[in-house]
Amino acid sequence: MNLAIIGAGRIAHVHAAAAAADPRIHLQSVADIVPEAAQRLAREYGAASVEVDAVFADPGIDAVLIASSTATHAEFLERAAKAGKAILCEKPIALDIARTKAAVDVVNAHPVTCALGFNRRHDAQFAALKHGLAHGRIGTLETLTIISRDPAPPPVEYLKVSGGLFFDMMIHDFDTARWLLDEPIRSVSAAGAVLIDDEIGNVGDVDTAMVTLITESGRLCHIQNSRRTAFGYDQRIEAFGSAGMLQAVNETETRLRATTADGESVEPPKHFFLERYSAAYASELGDLYDAWISGGQPMATHIDGYEALRLAAAAAQSLADNRTVALSEIG
Repeated sequence: MNLAIIGAGRIAHVHAAAAAADPRIHLQSVADIVPEAAQRLAREYGAASVEVDAVFADPGIDAVLIASSTATHAEFLERAAKAGKAILCEKPIALDIARTKAAVDVVNAHPVTCALGFNRRHDAQFAALKHGLAHGRIGTLETLTIISRDPAPPPVEYLKVSGGLFFDMMIHDFDTARWLLDEPIRSVSAAGAVLIDDEIGNVGDVDTAMVTLITESGRLCHIQNSRRTAFGYDQRIEAFGSAGMLQAVNETETRLRATTADGESVEPPKHFFLERYSAAYASELGDLYDAWISGGQPMATHIDGYEALRLAAAAAQSLADNRTVALSEIG
């Protein structure tokens, strides 16, 4: 597969490294609004630095990885689909439902392989938890708890354009919830607060949030997010069922546990998403290749991107109105 990456920032570097490590994938070109950034990334991996238009016009490009700024995702997704390229697009497709739906409709109108960058579906622990649920290891799933806490807030300048915590951070957890619950979600209730940094509140966002999802059959899912932890990147899941419980726990560097006369100690969690999900990013790109070569569906598609955005929009509406929002109200 000949791959082009649009974008040359931090996440593009992660994807470029994953492409370089997969012998089935050849990173052919890199494009970015800042030519010097594209040149640096392309040079690192022996690729060509090109203009964005050249990516879509080149018949030798099989797949496009969209890792540019969020505001460009929908346009590039549509252009890639119209050009007949396979696609891996970072989340979210857009920050509003109508624009996302329009892009989804364009992709649906073209027979292309399209994956959305929900890398947590590709994490080994989370995948094992999903497998356990699917094979009835804990009987009937009743409640699901998802905890996701960053080590520190991003810069306020980033938060101003991020769309807010529900769209930027919790959207991963919304996708994880949909994937694990595996049934339609009926309603969304959100609570949020500014407990970490008043500047986050000044730009109209929250830094701490809790959301409850209720499925059509009455299952409950609770999601907790915080923009700060004192101990690293907190990523945990608990699935509770009629016959037991499954838990995905924090990853550490070696998982070493020390026991001495002073008691037991364990290492702190890996610092942030680049360390925690490095293997998942590689698996995500491999999944795109597998779907492209087989004609199948990636683990997360543009439809999943749209549905996760609906949950984010419902959460934002719930927080604004201080009420439970039926998902049928959104989109």
